[in-house]
Amino acid sequence: MTSATTAFPQTPQAPEGRPHAAAKPVRWASDAVATLREGARLRLDYSARSLWRVDRLIEDLRREGTPYAAVDGVLRGLGSYAGEVLARETGGEWWATGGDHWVRTPDGRLWDPIDEAHRCFAGHGSLRLLCRDAATGGPASTR
Repeated sequence: MTSATTAFPQTPQAPEGRPHAAAKPVRWASDAVATLREGARLRLDYSARSLWRVDRLIEDLRREGTPYAAVDGVLRGLGSYAGEVLARETGGEWWATGGDHWVRTPDGRLWDPIDEAHRCFAGHGSLRLLCRDAATGGPASTR
């Protein structure tokens, strides 16, 4: 008699010691870093300073008239990258609910870097300033 095994879809695993909510954003951030390193020769090192380059890249995409549909996934990756920077700079952690992902800083505030990346593309946001505000106790995301 043989036993049958049921295959279940793989669920993303969070990096060791990280909350499960971090699994997808960490993967999206990692994919964005690898893509930009290979395609645009842009090196991102997860520092707050690197967010200036990310803001500039998003601004360049907007100025070139890149269709939103073409950059939606890129913006998700860049927002996730900013969230990882924010989490590392502040000691925060990823939270998820209803398919949305935020970073919760130790002071209890929630930050939405993925939405902020989309706001940057629309010309109304800055990932660098979001991280600065989170690290210095500035205004929190209103979302």
